[in-house]
Amino acid sequence: MANSNGTSRRRGSTPRAELVIVANRLPVDRVAHADGSTTWRRSPGGLVTALEPVMRQNQGAWIGWHGAENEDLAPFEDAGLSLIPVPLTSDEVEEYYEGFSNGTLWPLYHDVVAPPEFHREWWDAYVSVNRRFADRAAEVAEEGAVVWVQDYQLQLVPQMLRADRPDLRIGFFLHIPFPPTELFQQLPWRRQILEGLLGADLVGFQLRGGASNFIRLVRQHVGYKTHRDTVYLDDGRTVTAGSYPISIDVGALESIARQPETGQRAAEIRDDLGNPKKLLLGVDRLDYTKGLRQRLRAFGELLRDGHLDVDQAMFVQVAAPSRDRVRQYRQLRDDIDRLVGRINGELGRIGQPPITYLHSSYPRSEMAALYRAADVMVVTPLRDGMNLVAKEYVACRYEDDGALVLSEFTGAANELTQAFLVNPYDINGLKTTLLRAIEATPRDLRRRMRAMRKQVTEHDISTWASNFLTELRNVKPPHTKRPRPV
Repeated sequence: MANSNGTSRRRGSTPRAELVIVANRLPVDRVAHADGSTTWRRSPGGLVTALEPVMRQNQGAWIGWHGAENEDLAPFEDAGLSLIPVPLTSDEVEEYYEGFSNGTLWPLYHDVVAPPEFHREWWDAYVSVNRRFADRAAEVAEEGAVVWVQDYQLQLVPQMLRADRPDLRIGFFLHIPFPPTELFQQLPWRRQILEGLLGADLVGFQLRGGASNFIRLVRQHVGYKTHRDTVYLDDGRTVTAGSYPISIDVGALESIARQPETGQRAAEIRDDLGNPKKLLLGVDRLDYTKGLRQRLRAFGELLRDGHLDVDQAMFVQVAAPSRDRVRQYRQLRDDIDRLVGRINGELGRIGQPPITYLHSSYPRSEMAALYRAADVMVVTPLRDGMNLVAKEYVACRYEDDGALVLSEFTGAANELTQAFLVNPYDINGLKTTLLRAIEATPRDLRRRMRAMRKQVTEHDISTWASNFLTELRNVKPPHTKRPRPV
């Protein structure tokens, strides 16, 4: 069957691979057509973009769930990539994914912005699904292969895989924050999670602080000897923890931003909004960690208090749908709907709502046009592992203009230090920072944007993947022991 790119996909027996990526989702989405046929379309996102070349060079395979419940698919090939589906039942989606992954771990790892829930049946499902992923990886990996496990849904896989395949080099990367001891120790299964991660040779985090938290927790709750970034296990094996800030495909996104049609679409967007003097933009998943309430309240108060006028500034908020089956997310959507309605009803004019709220997802070309149209990008999560939207905006501002208002509590704030940094919990401080960004001189904006563009250009997604895989491949063979510190 031909997919949307005109390539074929081939079903067959499970392949063997020298590089295995293990992630909750496959890098493709299934597309159903009117005639009843289906094809596969490459998922958006930088991870597959970064890993695709190295997968092709190393006969790589990608293991993940294909997105449909109660369906077991055979391995297949799409656009030259070997894909290994892992089935999930509807109960497992509810308990492993929506439950333990996103009802327990997600809020716990994001500073308990929302209260995590601890249910034993969720944990049981998490263990069961992690075992299935580990079994599939053990089956696929060649002798001495490199296996790279991705993110918080699969933290038990490294240890499970290590027990079955001690010949492998195993890496793990956490894309979200890793919490401090005071929060992590709330987890009833804290030791099991730590031991799961210790199955890896290299454990990667977005920030140095996450790696330090991990080392400290291992020392306190598992009892292994540690020294700086290294854990010394009783069997003589060592585990290294480090920071590897993830990035984006800067060149590809800037290329889209530079296209004439992108500039035309950006002008259309501003024209459709009445050509405001300043256009502010927020782009997020609809998630309680993203600080949507705080930023919209701050903007509304600036209008209410007369610091801004609807003729002077407008706000476009894109909130991509997220986890609609989870109660907290449905409630958040209702809260944002009411807040936007109140601000527009009280402060707007006929044909001039101060906030344009878009609860939808858009293709990269439309996002690039929005980034080009916006004078001020507002990225104010309450906690975020990195936040690639901030880097995407910077990549699209090839004329060295535009302002980035950025939460201090994002990983990106450690790199984009020339942004207008802000504490998103401080509504008055957020209002002041928004005004500073709106009123900044072109010279100040150019100075800031040049520095940020240099940073993202020199540290793109391919550099991130290359750095991690190079260090993982340099790990000493599993049978080689390093001396414990005295």
